[in-house]
Amino acid sequence: MSIPQSGGGPIEDFSQLASYLESGCKPVESWRIGTEHEKFGYCYKERLPLPYDGACSIRAMLEGLRERFGWEPVLEGGNIIGLVKNGANVSLEPGGQLELSGAPLETIHETCDEVNQHLREVKEIADRIGAGFIGLGAAPVWTHEQMPMMPKGRYRLMTDYMQRVGTHGLQMMYRTCTVQVNLDFSSEADMVRKFRVALALQPVATALFANSPFFEGKPNGWKSWRARIWRDLDPARTGMLPFVFEDGMGFQRYVDYALDVPMYFVYRDGKYINALGQSFRDFLKGELPALPGEKPTLSDWADHLTTIFPEARIKKFMEMRGADGGPWRRLCALPAFWVGLLYDRSALDGAWDIVKDWTAEERDTLRLDAAKLGLEAEIRGRSMRELAREVLAVSQAGLVARARKGAGGLIADETHFLNALHETVESGQTPADEMLAKYHGAWAGDLDRVYAEYSY
Repeated sequence: MSIPQSGGGPIEDFSQLASYLESGCKPVESWRIGTEHEKFGYCYKERLPLPYDGACSIRAMLEGLRERFGWEPVLEGGNIIGLVKNGANVSLEPGGQLELSGAPLETIHETCDEVNQHLREVKEIADRIGAGFIGLGAAPVWTHEQMPMMPKGRYRLMTDYMQRVGTHGLQMMYRTCTVQVNLDFSSEADMVRKFRVALALQPVATALFANSPFFEGKPNGWKSWRARIWRDLDPARTGMLPFVFEDGMGFQRYVDYALDVPMYFVYRDGKYINALGQSFRDFLKGELPALPGEKPTLSDWADHLTTIFPEARIKKFMEMRGADGGPWRRLCALPAFWVGLLYDRSALDGAWDIVKDWTAEERDTLRLDAAKLGLEAEIRGRSMRELAREVLAVSQAGLVARARKGAGGLIADETHFLNALHETVESGQTPADEMLAKYHGAWAGDLDRVYAEYSY
């Protein structure tokens, strides 16, 4: 999750809210790719999640990365809770999941180099302290009681609130991991077209990357339990956003939606002030119960936007949020999938042609079925596998058209990063299907095998 925002003066006019989003518009030549991925850490000997303190711990990981590789620490209440370097940051999810939020980069080649470097650094420190890291969409064995809580004020507030709304919020916070990509838009119209395609096709990404078929030591009946969890979390801030597909969609319409999402907190002087369930509209009027008489800054607005969790969302850029965390190779496949679809105009038009006449009900049903059935889901009698094959072809064409070379010009484009997804479609087997086959076969029901075979 995001680190606190900083900068930005007071909000003096309502129009500044939409202008903040619009200020993210960039010319095509300035579009960048930001890849984020989360992973579970565990103490190798005990196979239990990393606590915050101790010899084998989150603190030891962060301090090791800082000392060995020159990352700058991010502190809260005297505790190291993140790292920053060269436009990237390492942060903590509530249960200690370690996240890399990559720097904005020009090509998938660069973002994959960044991912590879990060995982090499993590492995070096993890090996030193007796830890392992694994890429899965949900913790396969650990119970909620076994998960630590990181020393971040934001998470203490969210933990309390999640127990009041929905039924799966704590599972999402403490026992899931995702991989996502953040992309740019050039104008309001470009944002709207990309937002619609991104939302409609999130279920395809969910199916292709489905990687969480186990929970609390047994199969859970879903290919992506992580995606299932999001169905019953907090309806005020999650979902497929039907209004995005309606006439009149734009930055202001998203502002109106965001203002209706209850607040979590206000960040002041290094502390999180409880504003759970309160209204940003009241904040704008100086009537926020948590800070009576005080009006928000643009950084408060930026913070509030990070507490909204639909399948795709916008800030000064657009985030694709539908995929489970996964193995090393697939961390580069997700940005390739979305860059191919959204960063070439012909590919974007082709993707829109696929989804433009789907109804809100069909989009939502596909979201649910993708989580449960993976490539066996259907829409209008058409299998997800067939749909994914068509969408991948569009993405591939988009990457060919971009023609961004790698390896000093030896690699002609970025299409090889899609190879893992093509293999999934051709085999009909998602990562979840592959793990289930091992569980019922060679593993003989022993989920402890997952650590040796799937850790980085």
